[in-house]
Amino acid sequence: MRQWEGMQVVMIGAARQGLALSRYLVGKGARVILNDRRTDDVLKDVHKSLVSDNITWVTGGHPLEILSGVDLVCVSGGVPLNLPLILEAVRRNIPLSNDSQIFLEEAPCPVIGITGSSGKTTTTTLVGAIAERHYSLRKPGRKAWVGGNIGHPLIQDLDEMHSEDIAIMELSSFQLEIMTRSPQIAAVLNLTPNHLDRHGTMAEYISAKAHILTHQSPQNLTVLNRDDPNIRNLYPEVRGRQITFGINPPHDNQDATYVKRGNLYLQADGQHAKIIRSEQINLLGPHNLANVLAAIAISAGASFSLQAIYEGIIGFTGVPHRLEFVREWNGAAWYNDSIATSPDRTIAALQSFNQPIILLAGGRDKNLPWQDLAGWIHQKVDHLILFGEAATLIQNTLEETLPGVQSFTLDLCQRLKDAVKIAAGYASPGDVVLLSPGGTSYDEFIDFEERGKRFVQCVTELL
Repeated sequence: MRQWEGMQVVMIGAARQGLALSRYLVGKGARVILNDRRTDDVLKDVHKSLVSDNITWVTGGHPLEILSGVDLVCVSGGVPLNLPLILEAVRRNIPLSNDSQIFLEEAPCPVIGITGSSGKTTTTTLVGAIAERHYSLRKPGRKAWVGGNIGHPLIQDLDEMHSEDIAIMELSSFQLEIMTRSPQIAAVLNLTPNHLDRHGTMAEYISAKAHILTHQSPQNLTVLNRDDPNIRNLYPEVRGRQITFGINPPHDNQDATYVKRGNLYLQADGQHAKIIRSEQINLLGPHNLANVLAAIAISAGASFSLQAIYEGIIGFTGVPHRLEFVREWNGAAWYNDSIATSPDRTIAALQSFNQPIILLAGGRDKNLPWQDLAGWIHQKVDHLILFGEAATLIQNTLEETLPGVQSFTLDLCQRLKDAVKIAAGYASPGDVVLLSPGGTSYDEFIDFEERGKRFVQCVTELL
């Protein structure tokens, strides 16, 4: 473990990750300059939650002067790496790090890291549930710690962990971009266009994701989606053992998970084990079938028992804001899929239903292609309600995809609450009303969770 006593650290970003890491570093004897572009007035409640003689707050901007005498610069995931303060730190050869990197360096137990363009939180949470079941059956008193980009920085739990525990962490491309440490078990679920407003190109995005594998050792395990063509670019990065997951059986005897005649199987060491029937899974959509296959592969790689894998899947009903059933109102089923912050995620949501769909889409664009989603909207949607900054962009894409053809009604509005009111006017028995935006929430909300909670509130209040 690194000796933090007396070190001078700049922490850029006073959100969850930055606050959790600052508390940890101060607890280890470091002096932290906590820097955020927001002003003191906006951060006054945050100030109250983190008071220490070893923390100096610098707010309202990112002055270069705070780099004087600094040993390390830590970056929250949402902070762009082209920030002049970070570029100057690199020029001065000051190392960069973040909460996930430091956690991996100091964790006393094995770590499972999970990344991908979609499905990260569902898979991470499901593997956590399987791990907890395994420990309750085989190792009472040991614990599975679940967190990371999922909203719970694991750095804040580090001092409570034991060597026989396990940590399961979700990792984003933003976190992985600067990391030089990989988890012992690393899984990449899929790679589709995402965050191109940050990374610029698909190649750069894939390069950031690849860091989850780059620093593994021959003793480590990689879990990859063999059905994803973009993941083939990562095969040269595999350093140790490998297990793959996919819908169809693999062409050889490699360790893998697959589906055959409605059953999910694990193939390992030349043996085939039936894990669960697909109809026993409490998650909607083919994308969630892939998530379950990934969770089985990861769990098998971590040596969790088949009983724990089965029972963990049976008891898992999903994660809030991910095709979350809200209520039935006016005979229609209302679903909250606020986590869908890219068009691909909205496509996956549309593929999960055969009923008539009223789709609420929009938010803020991430410089991602909308053409494929436009095609699916023409196929699957009866009523489309567009809201937020991306509404006109999506409308224009729809018109360009099939000029002169529109098989659905179309409404535009500014705010999510207005979209819910419009949807309520269309909802009728047998319909699905689906919030699956395809864009981020930052034009109206702090994050997708706040957007999802507001949607649930609006739907709950319908009379």
